[in-house]
Amino acid sequence: MHDVRFSLSNLHISGLTNGNQGKPLIIALHGWLDNAASFLPLAKYLKDYHLVAIDFIGHGLSSHRSPDAHYHQIDFVHDLHELVVTQGYENFILLGHSMGGIVGSMYTSSFPEFVSHYITIESFGPLTKTAQSSPTQMRESIESRLKLAAREAKHPENFDTVVKARAKAGDLSIEAAELLVNRNIYEQDGALRFRTDRRLRTISSLRVTDDQAQHFMRNIQCPTLAIMGDKGYEMMRDKVKERFNWVENLQHVTCKGGHHLHMDNPQEIALHILQFLQSAPQIE
Repeated sequence: MHDVRFSLSNLHISGLTNGNQGKPLIIALHGWLDNAASFLPLAKYLKDYHLVAIDFIGHGLSSHRSPDAHYHQIDFVHDLHELVVTQGYENFILLGHSMGGIVGSMYTSSFPEFVSHYITIESFGPLTKTAQSSPTQMRESIESRLKLAAREAKHPENFDTVVKARAKAGDLSIEAAELLVNRNIYEQDGALRFRTDRRLRTISSLRVTDDQAQHFMRNIQCPTLAIMGDKGYEMMRDKVKERFNWVENLQHVTCKGGHHLHMDNPQEIALHILQFLQSAPQIE
């Protein structure tokens, strides 16, 4: 896998690719506060595909949004479609983990003609809140932005400390955490700095409702594979079970592992992905 960079109208998206031009394209979307290195363990099992794993804006080596901007989930969908249009991508496989799976579900629903197959790992559709919670959600979001802006940024002490903290917070192995951290820190004037935009940690201004989430998922037309970890987030496992009947052309499996099972158990995850892609007919 090697680095790649794509220019958008005002920003750039970086990522990693195996460079297999001419092979079926897989666009891979990582989780919140992760980066494209999230898919390095899977990559060696996907050699028959053109894998492009991107860093979302604000993550990894991609641009940060301007100082007067904030991070909204729908903007990640916009960024993805701008990338797709500018690169002339079509009929591709969309693979997402966690937040990447959420963004992937909204993209696949909104632009179904571009996606041949949709694969989501440890997520299944948008996070939701009740309509009644909207005023409180917006207030908490604005207050979190102001609080963050008034606070000085924290910088990493050393590489090993960051790796251990990342492994603990994400319930993933030290080896997997090292891959993510390697792409998320850099040295400046003899000190370490995080690449991730700290504004990503502020509270979302609005969530969709369950009814809106259902409409997104019901509009997914292509073959879909949902992969969940047997030790993944319990709340997520319970939520997705209620949603599986929202997607007509769905396969779902539970595999050994936690929330980052695609990093810690890549061989089994790749096996299910390859079987799905080889067996699920493309919808014309």
